[in-house]
Parts: sequence; C-alpha cells; structure tokens
Amino acid sequence: MLPIQVDTTADPGAPISTDDSIPVVPLKHPVRLAIAVLLILFAAGAAWNVATNPRFHWDVVVGYIFAPQILSGAGLTLVLTIVAMAIGIALGTILAVMRLSANPVVSSVSRTYIWFFRGTPVLVQLIFWYNIAALYPVIALGVPFGGPSWVLGSANAFISPLGAALLGLSLNEAAYMAEIIRSGIASVDKGQHEAARALGMNGSKALRRVILPQAMRVVLPPTWNEVISMLKGTSLVSVLAISDLLYSAQIIYSTNFQTIPLLIVASLWYLFMTTVMSFFQNKLERRYGRGFDTIPNGARRRRARRMK
Repeated sequence: MLPIQVDTTADPGAPISTDDSIPVVPLKHPVRLAIAVLLILFAAGAAWNVATNPRFHWDVVVGYIFAPQILSGAGLTLVLTIVAMAIGIALGTILAVMRLSANPVVSSVSRTYIWFFRGTPVLVQLIFWYNIAALYPVIALGVPFGGPSWVLGSANAFISPLGAALLGLSLNEAAYMAEIIRSGIASVDKGQHEAARALGMNGSKALRRVILPQAMRVVLPPTWNEVISMLKGTSLVSVLAISDLLYSAQIIYSTNFQTIPLLIVASLWYLFMTTVMSFFQNKLERRYGRGFDTIPNGARRRRARRMK
C-alpha cells in the first residue's frame, strides 16, 4: 500500500480546491458502437431503396403534395381536430368533476358515460351517429313519459355527415379526457384543497384558481398526445364520405389509379402536422414544468461540460 502524503504547510482555513487535474476518460462501449453503426447502415440502405425505387412514383407525389384537394382536405382535418378536441376537453372536464363528486348518482352517471364510450370503437360510434335517423327520425325537445314536446326537425337535417363526425369524435374523446383530467386533479396535494378553502374559496373557485392550474403539469402531456391521436383518428371519418385528408387522397387515386403515391402524400401531411404539434407540445411541457426540475439548467450545463 502506498503511503498517503499530507501537506502540513497548507492553511487549514483555506477553502478546499475542487480542481481535479486527473483527466476523466470515458468508458468505451464497442458493442454499443457496433450496434449504432449497423443501425445507421440499415437506415441508410432502407432510405436509398425507397428513394431509388421507381414504383413509388415520387414525381406523382411531388405533383400532388400541394394539390388544391389535398390542401382542402388537410385544412378540414385540422378543423375536425380542433373542434372535436375543444368539445372533448370541455365535456371531459365536466365528467372528471362529476366523477370526483361525493354524490353517488352524479359519480355513477360519469362512470357509465366513460365506461360506454371507452368500451366501444370510435368507428362504430361514427357509423351509429351517421345512422341515428333510423332510431330517431325526428329531433324533439319535451317532457318525457308522454308529455308535450317541441319538434325541432328531421334528424337528417340536424345531423349531417360532418355533424355525425364531430359527435362521434368529440363524445368519444370526452371519455378519455375525463380520466386524464381526473388523474391530474388527483395528483394535486390535498393540502392545496385545504389551503384554498382556508382562504375562503368555494369548490368551483378553488378548482379554477388553485387545483386545475397545478394539475396542468400532469394533464398536459397526455392531453397533447390525445390531440395527435385525434389528428390521425380523423381519417376514420372517410367512411362517412367527408372530404378530409385521407378521403381527398382516395378520391384522387380512384380516378388516376396512383394509390401508393397518393397515400404517401396523405402520410407526409399527417407527419408534417404531427411534427408541428410535437414541437408545441415540448414548448408547453417546459412552460408548465418550470419549478419542478430538480437540477437547474445552468448546473446541468456545467455538469455536462465536466463530463466531456
């Protein structure tokens, strides 16, 4: 064992230097490096094969990527996503509060709604709303059990294909958003509820000003994932002959028989829109995650420089 030499001339009151002159040599990972090289070669080979395969008809893809029908379909897809998510979030918030209610009837109604709409496929719900006139040919408001009613009009006039699509997408989304928002509310410490009541806030005011703002950090990531899923899920409305992005591509390739190139065009637009949404998702998560990061950004950068 080598003897330890202690410098007895050093000032005992001086601060201890943290400068380490011994260079830190990172560990080598040959297996990891070999796997990375293989993956890069595989990805490059696949990309080269796709780019040089004439059966993809990239000239057709370029020719239709900004076609008016495709742009119109992409715009309608965005509108469906925004409207359906807005209704789903609003209704989901109400259902989440009902689910947490101490009233067993209110809680049971919310549980039943969530059970039904989460347990049936959204495609089945879309087709159901599209054919609702078979069950209720006339839409009316009135007193149940044979009381007087006010006829609003034909179900076909009120529930168009676009209306059926919005009903199916938004009502189904509300069931999922209810569970997401409920979990976010449950993640807030009970002391926050008690503090809000100690300040004289009633239940609704405490929910709006104290509970929901703190729950946003938990609610936001899965909510934005639901937005992305909704964007892609709007392709199901093509079965209702609504000119969304996918249906517009289907109309075009039904006339020119360029099925694969038009599907690639639709996929590229879906990828573009989801990429933009993912960018804003990261921005929002960083905004609502402020104050919960245990390592400050400056300390993280300094630690990263020392590890190099």
